[in-house]
Amino acid sequence: MQHPAELSPLGKSSAYVSSYAPQLLFPISRETKWHELGLTAATLPYRGVDIWNCYELSWLLPSGKPVVAIGEFVIPADSPNIIESKSFKLYLNSLNQTVFASHEALGETLVRDLSAVAGAPVRVRVSSIQEATAQGLAELPGLCIDDLDIAISDYAAPRAELLRCEPARQVSASLHSHLLKSNCPVTGQPDWGSVLVEYQGPFLRPESLLAYLVSFRQHADFHEQCVERIYLDLLRVLRPQRLAVSARYVRRGGLDINPYRSSEPFIQVNPRLARQ
Repeated sequence: MQHPAELSPLGKSSAYVSSYAPQLLFPISRETKWHELGLTAATLPYRGVDIWNCYELSWLLPSGKPVVAIGEFVIPADSPNIIESKSFKLYLNSLNQTVFASHEALGETLVRDLSAVAGAPVRVRVSSIQEATAQGLAELPGLCIDDLDIAISDYAAPRAELLRCEPARQVSASLHSHLLKSNCPVTGQPDWGSVLVEYQGPFLRPESLLAYLVSFRQHADFHEQCVERIYLDLLRVLRPQRLAVSARYVRRGGLDINPYRSSEPFIQVNPRLARQ
């Protein structure tokens, strides 16, 4: 079956346009993957956002002098569409030789264009290099499970049956791993990420979570949908009082994508990890 991104620029040779071209942005409906996961827009069991960081944002001042900055784009997880990543990059590169009177004018343009394609309000923040440098690097909270001893040989698809919990033992825990890898469903290129699982509920055996995350290694799906699958599998196995799953992906083409799904209202954070 044709993937929804097959008609996008992804995996195809593309000319880089250096003047403003919002028509380059390509929407991909979330509905197809929601249906695959047994969800609809009305039955999503989570709240969340997808945070995109752009490290190749540049434009021209009225004087002709270029500016470089870092862009943060926050897309609601229940928006009708995601924005295909290569089209996003091509669009951002189309700003390179475009004049904006101010940071505010640039921000207004980004909000308008991205919100129109996502089908929901997108929040935008443009930071200077100095501001981004001052934020520094962060580490994920909780226990890193990467050094646990596991044996696994099947990487073709996520294996929820690997997850093990102890229902009689109730805990509040944060576990993270840097061993998540999946593949782009269109190009087959590897996507590398770090995952944070925060929950309150039955004790989840850390080694079982690690084996489960490693089972994504040859799975083909977009970042957002990998995180949603992890969230749903943990929700079914744990039936927790509280659950949040987030991932910080390594950038490609100047963009990194960081999905966040939670059962509770959340405070948006956007820490930059060492691999980002």
